[in-house]
This record gives sequence, C-alpha cells and structure tokens, in this order.
Amino acid sequence: MGNRESSSIMNDASDPNAAAQAQAERAAAALFARDRASQALGMRITGVRPGWARVVMRVRADMVNGHDVCHGGLVFALGDSAFAFACNSHNDSTVAAAASIDFLAAAREGDELTAEASELWRTRRNGLYEIVVTNQRGERIALFRGRSYRIDGQVVG
Repeated sequence: MGNRESSSIMNDASDPNAAAQAQAERAAAALFARDRASQALGMRITGVRPGWARVVMRVRADMVNGHDVCHGGLVFALGDSAFAFACNSHNDSTVAAAASIDFLAAAREGDELTAEASELWRTRRNGLYEIVVTNQRGERIALFRGRSYRIDGQVVG
C-alpha cells in the first residue's frame, strides 16, 4: 500500500499560492531593507501578500505641524510606502507614476496609523492601487490612490 498522506499533501513548490506568498514576503523584506525613508519614519510592514500590503506608523512629536496634527506629507508618505510594498509584491520592479490623497480626518501625536494597500487593477506595465489610512480606532484618516509603472528588473534576483 502507498502512503496516502504523502500523496495528498502538496509542498510549497507545487502550491502556486504559497510560492506567490513567499515571493511577496521576500520582495517586501528586500525593498524595506533598502528603504531608509520608511525606516527613518518608524514604519513597519505588518502584512504583505501578492497585490496587498499593510504598513503601520506611530505619529511622533517631530511629525506634528503648527496646527498640532500630523503633517499631511507624512500621512502621504505612509500611504506611498504601503503602495510601494503592494505594487512590488509580485517581484517586478515597480515605481509610482501618479498618486493622490484625500485627507478625511486629523491624526495626532501618539496615534498609530495603518495604511492598507489593495491592488485594483494590474497589467504587464501598469497598476492601480487604493490605500486606506486609518488610526488605532479604525477611523479613516485618508484615502490614497496610486498608479504604478513597471520598470525593468526584479526586486529580488
């Protein structure tokens, strides 16, 4: 008799979802390791999968503007970083071609902001991503939309 258990279990190499997930994780880790801006702002990747990423950043005292709220450019930077990790998760080197943001509410010092990026559409060269930025209470702070463009090369060789 054959071993039924071994014939019914797929290993990661034969599971396309597992392979794509592993590739997304490797690409995000490699990109983050070279991303000094995201590191300097205290960002952390808390989740990644093909076409999707979640990045978290705590609003520090040096991120607050003259109105005592988080500087909009830093909220944009958080959205942009989540966008970058999502669109590079397929391991194709990809850059932003355009981006816009709508600010919905103020973020304050001590808030933990989460940017969740989702792929809406992707072709061989272009992609469209929606990024929702929320605070620790789940309140929406901003909506960011990015259009990506694939350049030559891969994130991880």
